[in-house]
Amino acid sequence: MTGLIAMEILENIPLKISPQKVGKILRLEHGRESQLVEGLIDQAVTCSEPKAAYKLCYIDEKSEDAVVVEGNQLKSKVLRKNLDAVERLFPYVVTLGPGLEEAINGIDDPLEKYYLDVIGNVALNAARKYLQDQLCKKFALKKIAFMSPGSLQEWPIEAQSNLFKLLADVEGAIGVRLTPSFLMIPKKSVSGIYFQTEVSFFNCQLCQRGKCPGRKARYDENLAREYGIIEP
Repeated sequence: MTGLIAMEILENIPLKISPQKVGKILRLEHGRESQLVEGLIDQAVTCSEPKAAYKLCYIDEKSEDAVVVEGNQLKSKVLRKNLDAVERLFPYVVTLGPGLEEAINGIDDPLEKYYLDVIGNVALNAARKYLQDQLCKKFALKKIAFMSPGSLQEWPIEAQSNLFKLLADVEGAIGVRLTPSFLMIPKKSVSGIYFQTEVSFFNCQLCQRGKCPGRKARYDENLAREYGIIEP
């Protein structure tokens, strides 16, 4: 296939991690634990090498429950509905690299290990948000949302395969590879597809999982019906 747009790479992504935000997630009060967290934040920033790979892609074909992009089928009712009014999307992979994972594995204290792991998740989200901001600036996007394979049963983790095919050599570009079970190595990595939207969308709105620390919005049963997740 000719005329395809090349993958873009972002390196040296700045990581800004708020101790207050981490403390709120961990439900800490001021004191020794807060001082510990600040030190672990410094360690997380030092150990991380945040990078992102993304690509501008155009949709070739839309069916009832899928889209075809550069010959790769992305099958999902939810994704298809979200892409109903747009003709382009941005597959991406963001990673912190292997250093932070190695640091976490090297800690013996289970509490410190847990704290650093949570801080790593906050750092990874910050790196993804940086990519989001760069996409909005570069492509003059007023509002965008994203979906990630495996975040909903309706778009399972196996969809990682075609997403990585769209980006081509992700491992060579930023050091992230897929395992046979479609998990990413290094573990502190995220992938997905950004798309332009006029209304806010979060996977959480269609997920009934309770007590999720990463929840950004409440489950919306009416929206789930609208997307075809549950029968009307």
